[in-house]
Amino acid sequence: MRCRSKKILKLFNHRVSCKGTGGLSEVLTEIVNQGKLVSDEIIFNLLSKRLEAGESKGESGFILDGFPRTIRQAEILDEVAEIDLVVNLKLREDVLVEKCLGRRICSQCGKGFNVASINAKAENGRPGMSMDPLLPPQHCASKLITRADDTEHVVKERLRVYYEKSQPVEDFYKSQGKLMEFDLPGGIPESWPKLLEALNLDDSEVKRSAVA
Repeated sequence: MRCRSKKILKLFNHRVSCKGTGGLSEVLTEIVNQGKLVSDEIIFNLLSKRLEAGESKGESGFILDGFPRTIRQAEILDEVAEIDLVVNLKLREDVLVEKCLGRRICSQCGKGFNVASINAKAENGRPGMSMDPLLPPQHCASKLITRADDTEHVVKERLRVYYEKSQPVEDFYKSQGKLMEFDLPGGIPESWPKLLEALNLDDSEVKRSAVA
């Protein structure tokens, strides 16, 4: 995907009303912990700075994870960037909730883990799925904490917001012929090679691009 970040800056030429990075971090944390979406103004302000920095380094494209989340964001992004492909990673809702509630972070090193052991049976047209937990090494095991926003209430609020505001984005890109649906078959070990196959890529090519 290619961008024209200066045009983003022109569209959103204002500053977020918080003092310094610490203030912005606090604002974002509060929004996320409530299961809400970050405003377009904040998102495009941060995005424009990152894309401009990438252009100055000679980067020719970018990958966005979890964005755009609304039709309005998708429309604005279309005005300022050339989007080649949108991959919709699909996962059973019951598995998604269980995985979110199983997330843990080491309070010392900051690495993320997941204690949920998924063994969902196929039923009502939904595929069966199994995922092993991503357990921490021994030195992190006693230091695990749960993210403040990984509660059942917040996770379900995120899903409600998704169905209301984010799901229509699928139709937006589907109408442009840019949407690829990908049903996650399991955890990363099972899903990664199949995703690369669907994208006609191989692992060595992806690693070379990441290094470059």
